[in-house]
Amino acid sequence: MHLAKRLGLLAAAAILASSPNAHANPTSINILTGGTSGVYYPLGMSLSELYSERIADSNTSVRATKASVENLNLLQIARGQLAFALGDSVADAWKGDEEAGFRAPRDRLRAIAGIYPNYIQIVASKASGITRLEDLRGKRISVGAPRSGTELNARAIFKAAGLSYADMGHVEFKPYAESVELIEKGQLDATLQSAGLGMAAIRDLAERVPITFVAIPEQVVSRIGSSAYQSGTIPAGTYKGQANDVTTATITNVLVSQTSVSDAVAYQMTKLLFENLDRLAEAHPAARDIRLERATSGLPIPLHPGAERFYREVGVLK
Repeated sequence: MHLAKRLGLLAAAAILASSPNAHANPTSINILTGGTSGVYYPLGMSLSELYSERIADSNTSVRATKASVENLNLLQIARGQLAFALGDSVADAWKGDEEAGFRAPRDRLRAIAGIYPNYIQIVASKASGITRLEDLRGKRISVGAPRSGTELNARAIFKAAGLSYADMGHVEFKPYAESVELIEKGQLDATLQSAGLGMAAIRDLAERVPITFVAIPEQVVSRIGSSAYQSGTIPAGTYKGQANDVTTATITNVLVSQTSVSDAVAYQMTKLLFENLDRLAEAHPAARDIRLERATSGLPIPLHPGAERFYREVGVLK
């Protein structure tokens, strides 16, 4: 009798195992972004919708975070499957730069793609009288959330310009939306933000308050001493009242995954990204700067094997 029951249970288990839905646990794709008023968040939302539609049995979600450093630390412990991060932060994470917020090398990180460049955008209220980097001395400034990618950029820029936080009158560590709100209220003079062109927070500020964009000269960029930083230009007319081009520093953003994400899912995430760039550009114009031909250039970490498969298929890698 006991043997018959056991045989019956085994037979039932075999039927369930052969059922098409037996292993239909959904694939989680948690996308780590940044503040909701930045660029990462709307692009992450667009990717989430795309993956939900096109990757079978996927369960997608988007998490607003403090951006690069937090995202990379969360990936290391498999608390996300895809994340946006600045290239210099990715390099610091791979090395395990404790000063940058990484207590040990983040060796589980794998690249999906180099995407659009971030532009260091230093914005001051016109009333502050700030027009040059040197004018920031003694002023009230915000530099992004503590140890965020933006804040690490601020340290690098100021050091190369011969400045430090100690030279400022007051330093706030606030994300995009809070920083521009304080400028609008007259409680801050300037903010340094690292983001794609046309970011919503600065666009909104330019609509409400007369502002000035502070240039970062090429010689300052070169003194940073990192290949992650390149000289670039914020084109005239990017924001209301911006009559002239503004020289600044740029850093490539990277879409990063991690080793527990399957090759098949990483392949699909990469393929769908590049097959739907027009759709991403509708979510935010920064996506117009994403180029397949430069997606694997200068990456500071290894490619995910699934992403590598896609790049070999399309001829980007030989």
